[in-house]
Amino acid sequence: MDRLLLKNDSRITLLFLSWRDIRSSKKGGAEVFTHEMLKRLDRLKYRIIHISPLEADLKEYEEIDGVTYIRNGNILSSTLFSKNYYKKNRNYIDYVVDQCNTFRYFTFLWIKKSKRIFFIHQLTKDIWFKNAKFPLNLFGFLFEPVHLWLTRDDFTITVSDSTKSDLLKLGFKNEKITILPEGINFLAWKKEDFLEKEKNPTFIYVGRFVHYKGIDDSIIAFGKLKEKYPNSKLWVVGKKNDKYIKESLIPIMNRYNLSYGNSFDDKDITFWGFVSDDEKYNLMSRSHALIFPSTREGWGLTVTESAVVGTPSIVYNSPGLVDAVNHGEAGYLCNINTPETIYSNMLKILENREAYETMRSLAYSFSKQFHWDNTSQSFENFLTFIKK
Repeated sequence: MDRLLLKNDSRITLLFLSWRDIRSSKKGGAEVFTHEMLKRLDRLKYRIIHISPLEADLKEYEEIDGVTYIRNGNILSSTLFSKNYYKKNRNYIDYVVDQCNTFRYFTFLWIKKSKRIFFIHQLTKDIWFKNAKFPLNLFGFLFEPVHLWLTRDDFTITVSDSTKSDLLKLGFKNEKITILPEGINFLAWKKEDFLEKEKNPTFIYVGRFVHYKGIDDSIIAFGKLKEKYPNSKLWVVGKKNDKYIKESLIPIMNRYNLSYGNSFDDKDITFWGFVSDDEKYNLMSRSHALIFPSTREGWGLTVTESAVVGTPSIVYNSPGLVDAVNHGEAGYLCNINTPETIYSNMLKILENREAYETMRSLAYSFSKQFHWDNTSQSFENFLTFIKK
């Protein structure tokens, strides 16, 4: 227990609170963003503690890339633990960052305003009705604007103009919102290093197996494409959810007579499962386009990753994704969020080679500016700003 007690330190001490961390089984882009940003801060200047719930097979306490990770309790009791931890160490903690990713720690109830920072990637909004059942979905949908409104006067960081716009509509102060740029953890490939595209029309989906990410719409659009281009392929990359595949995806694949299998099978749809970063980038680079028809994102990290290895994306006109494709200037933005518009953009890619090559170049030029080093520097600039 002694190691949980802080001692006086000349460094600025940051306490981050989140329902997941970089080792969580359900980590996503938000957790990657936070860790990549924090691990780049100067350890001679900053002391960083991150608290989240404890999961099976994870340690209660560990240091990762200079960040101290503490895990305790479940998604609810972790709030009480965090409150007690802060109470014992409040004299040595400069700022507490409440990371809202559906769940939050409601620090406005127990931490004074001068020490509070609110961090939100995206609002949940209609995703409540896609990922939760009644009555939780209705409660979450109605309660979200209320608890966000109660935070409207706090210094706030987010990751896109889309989310900032949502916050301003809820009464947040423009001068107190800072947008931190998205990042990637590798340098953009040189154009001469792009891999050769597959001979057959090949599209790729990279992400979690959840309804709001649009994997089902991707498969519907691909099913339509197969009717015109029988040799087309769809690659699906991400940790597989067999229950979701059985209940949601197999009925769609059967409807369009699509064969499917694992990476060693020659099928219409290949489920690659979890792959290394290098293999992911290689698959992206060999594909003609990434399909990412999510309902709502903070940004859309895979869109940026795909662009810097030579592959543009087809995305829905959704918050976050519009930012990642620069409002259609750096990727294919669906004017209507339907599988039919995904399909029409797939045809554009296959049937207008000159326009496709132009879009590849535009997506690459826009996306190569993003790197976690810039994200971390922007966060440090923000801390300097609020300290004045």
